[in-house]
Amino acid sequence: MPESPLELVDAEFRKILKVLNGPAYTPVHQLTPAEARAQTEQFFQGPPVTVVGSQRDFTAETPLGDIRCRLYHPQPGTRLPLLIYYHGGGWVLGDLDSIHGVTASLAARSGCAVLSVDYRLAPEHPFPAAVDDALAALRWAAENGEQLEIDPARIAVGGDSAGGNLAAVVSILARDAGGPAVQFQLLIYPATDAACHTRSMDRFAEGLVLEKKDMLWFWDHYCADRTLRQSDVRASPLRVADAAGLPPAYLLLAELDPLVDEGRAYAERLEVVGGMVTCRVVSAAIHAFLGFWQVSELADRELTLAAEAVAAALGGDSA
Repeated sequence: MPESPLELVDAEFRKILKVLNGPAYTPVHQLTPAEARAQTEQFFQGPPVTVVGSQRDFTAETPLGDIRCRLYHPQPGTRLPLLIYYHGGGWVLGDLDSIHGVTASLAARSGCAVLSVDYRLAPEHPFPAAVDDALAALRWAAENGEQLEIDPARIAVGGDSAGGNLAAVVSILARDAGGPAVQFQLLIYPATDAACHTRSMDRFAEGLVLEKKDMLWFWDHYCADRTLRQSDVRASPLRVADAAGLPPAYLLLAELDPLVDEGRAYAERLEVVGGMVTCRVVSAAIHAFLGFWQVSELADRELTLAAEAVAAALGGDSA
């Protein structure tokens, strides 16, 4: 008899799932956005993180409007490569604080500056507001290298889940617009296709942090028009007509994640046109696993490897 997905989960993550599958936690798709945000704050705040170098919050004043950002700079006074990072949360949840542990650690371990972007959230600001903010932040950073103490010729984009979607989309849009030049993509269990018809989406539909009904809930709040979200590359980067000329990519996927198949499919789209791609599928891992790096040796290892990939791509100095 085949093992159930829950039996395949890493032991450290099973402890987390016991809480998230218990009576104290309500599946996201059963909540309003406000309720889901409150629950996320309650359940997903990690222990304090030591910041290497400097950290500062500020507002990027772009032609599109003001965008809140947080800059982590491991070596103040030195121009470093930059990773622009977009947090996950289904375009509905998350902020600079929810991703703080990961972004601070990526900066410390890669030796690169990290700019965390607080893009507008749905449903208050539906598609393509998040995309517009993500691209505007990239353009702003490329034009303000001196202020940020970064090298605008060495910029990468990255993100997890919905943020991975935004990083992939921004890479496509920047290529098509002739800049700013993106040197690398760090795509952590990205959402790449709004259709939600993959085998993994059905096999891992329940009980593993992100459920299929949750994903449909996120998509409905972000872009209610199902035809549009499945056809517009700004929502579904897997549907890009031509994947040639996109930046080298490091895809970090979780074996037991509803999104793993669309992540693999995106890696294949890049590879088939000769793109430089590393696709790492982590055994026994679940969606959002990287956020548990402080309590999971597996996640901590993968966070270091991701940081090292950024450093190698941008010429940084990984710790």
